[in-house]
Amino acid sequence: MEVMRKLAGWVSLVLCMCGLQAELNVHLRPPAPEYFNAPCVFPFTYDDLTYYSCISVHSDYAWCSLDDRFQGRWRYCTANDPPMCAFPFRFRSRLFQTCTKIGYIFNRTWCSLTGNYDADGKWKQCSPYNL
Repeated sequence: MEVMRKLAGWVSLVLCMCGLQAELNVHLRPPAPEYFNAPCVFPFTYDDLTYYSCISVHSDYAWCSLDDRFQGRWRYCTANDPPMCAFPFRFRSRLFQTCTKIGYIFNRTWCSLTGNYDADGKWKQCSPYNL
């Protein structure tokens, strides 16, 4: 009887995984070769959520949309796809023209991904190489 319970558990898992795989394929079909070098668009909207960097939603690997509202055109992200800082940006009612260390507890520089961090709260760590 115990063997049957374990077998039923494995069968349920396999069926669940097959169902998930079918759902993943519906959302993200493999990117077309002509999209491999197309630029990512940030921010972009996917499933009514706005993203400011590459995401791994419905995928094992990070990807980005090639349109500001996802239309099925996408590609996998590379190290060259970080979202860009938005300069100038507003933080604590001040305008910043460059990355800042103000407000970051790790004493590293950061920037906003939108023109108004106070309103949006979207940010990234700045590269020490000014990328």
